[in-house]
Amino acid sequence: MLSAHGLTCVRGERRLFAKLDLAVDVGEWLHVRGENGAGKTSLLRLLAGLSHPAEGEIRWCGQPIQHADSPYRQNLLFFGHHGALKEDLTALENLSFAAAMDGAELLEVNALAALYRFGLKGREELPVRVLSAGQKRRVMLARLATRRAKLWVLDEPFTALDVKAVDLLSTLIQEHIAGGGMAVLTSHQTMPISGGRVVQL
Repeated sequence: MLSAHGLTCVRGERRLFAKLDLAVDVGEWLHVRGENGAGKTSLLRLLAGLSHPAEGEIRWCGQPIQHADSPYRQNLLFFGHHGALKEDLTALENLSFAAAMDGAELLEVNALAALYRFGLKGREELPVRVLSAGQKRRVMLARLATRRAKLWVLDEPFTALDVKAVDLLSTLIQEHIAGGGMAVLTSHQTMPISGGRVVQL
């Protein structure tokens, strides 16, 4: 389980939210909602361990995440607004590089299957810099299909996707949850995924 207790987030002199509690367990997902500037991205960065709360604590399996850094990192996949794609690498090389950075093994056949699933067949050997914005987004999303992380923390994952890609991603998230995974995500759109609980900021 991932849980947060009494989280307060401050940016500059502004308090974005205070005394926030949440929890997500195996087979569950949370939809973080709020107006622009409410702190949705800041909350996800806290949950991913990329920044620290002004107050409160985040726990993974009952342990503060700073004390369970290695197992937490191994079980976490964070998908931010700006994906860490290497523009000079191909789509296939980007997936392999991301897996290596995560310390995970990724067979080429599995990487190709993920890229094909997201409509990138014929573009897997092209440098990412020549792909469209939507195609780059699909490369980033293909990583979800190759990374065996228990917890997905996804910041606006449906941004810049066409209808077909939205359906593909929705199915992928549902498969992840049904398979014993968990997710926390933000979206300005109506969520095309069943179930889930809302965290309102």
